[in-house]
Amino acid sequence: MPGPTLTTDALVLRGWPPTDSFRAFTVFTPDRGAMRVMQRLPGKKPSAAHLTLDLFDEVSLLLEGAASGDTWFVKEARLLTRHAGIGRRYEALLHASALATLVARNPGADESHATIHALLRTAFAAFAASDRPDIVYLKCLYRFAQDEGHPLKQQWFPSLPATDRPLATALINQPLAAQTTPPADVTRLRQRLEDYLRHHTEFHLD
Repeated sequence: MPGPTLTTDALVLRGWPPTDSFRAFTVFTPDRGAMRVMQRLPGKKPSAAHLTLDLFDEVSLLLEGAASGDTWFVKEARLLTRHAGIGRRYEALLHASALATLVARNPGADESHATIHALLRTAFAAFAASDRPDIVYLKCLYRFAQDEGHPLKQQWFPSLPATDRPLATALINQPLAAQTTPPADVTRLRQRLEDYLRHHTEFHLD
């Protein structure tokens, strides 16, 4: 007996090693958050209509659920956006993967799934196009934590050294195109934010 079906847009966050017949992916949807889906591996002569999911893809999926359990199988997949630019630069790939892993491990409450999905869409497009993926990641990490209700303005900013506060404000608030902050300064502030999140939230960062 076929299981339930679900049509949804999704962003591909992680891929898992394939079995003999399937490959598993973690995707993020605006209505259900993080989901694990299984896509059948193509045969030796895949049809032209077959879309093999890839990291950071934005796709429209038709899924079929197993009769029992939370497993969903990809019945149809249609590509909406492929952020090929991410894979062309190691630093962009590194930071985009870090954000995808962060969200996969911390998928947020039900009411925040649409907000997180929108953040990921914006982030992947920025990672593909920008030459400062380090700043993109810092901005996204800050916004993700803030959207989840953590009082960064009230607690994290005051904890920074006085010389770092104007720099942090500029990095978070200024448009990406206007940013000229040296990478070492971005790394230092990112590490301070990650340390704060480790000690004051339940986020899984490691």
